[in-house]
Amino acid sequence: MTPGADQATVLVVEDEQHLADLYADYLADDYEVRTAYGGADGVESLAEDVDVVLLDRRMPVVSGNEVLAEIEDRGLSCRVAMVTAVDPDFDILDMGVDDYLVKPVTRAELLDVVDRLRQITTYNEQLQRLTTRKLKRNVLQVEKPRSELQDSERYRELQREIEEIEQRVDALAAELDVDERDLRL
Repeated sequence: MTPGADQATVLVVEDEQHLADLYADYLADDYEVRTAYGGADGVESLAEDVDVVLLDRRMPVVSGNEVLAEIEDRGLSCRVAMVTAVDPDFDILDMGVDDYLVKPVTRAELLDVVDRLRQITTYNEQLQRLTTRKLKRNVLQVEKPRSELQDSERYRELQREIEEIEQRVDALAAELDVDERDLRL
């Protein structure tokens, strides 16, 4: 990915500065990276333009769980991965995180998790677009005579758009290993 307006922003929240800087270095070639050296700094660094947060769970003063609660309270739409030395337990089922990595982590693991979280965002956006288009199509099919639909270039364009979005959703689902039939209207 080249730097530019479409580049995703990753916020690394880690109280160990050397790790935060290492993670930032791992990601810097592919993403815009911001670092926060602790939970309080992480809360201050949260913004609408952050796409992915890599969050240490156990930090002094303001924990990763508290940063996560702030993300949820603000209704931010970023994806969150815990990157922590805390082994997962069943409590992660109730956490609003998308992924969970146990330290130590490699460059490849960090890149994979950020890439996957970005793909999930794209998948959800495409699925929402598909649902919206299908609902509009359904309204037209109920309200308009079949002959009028067949004569409408706008309706044919809508049908083509639905097919294209379905193909993108299917491709993304295959990459994410998701059975989209369970998620789609």
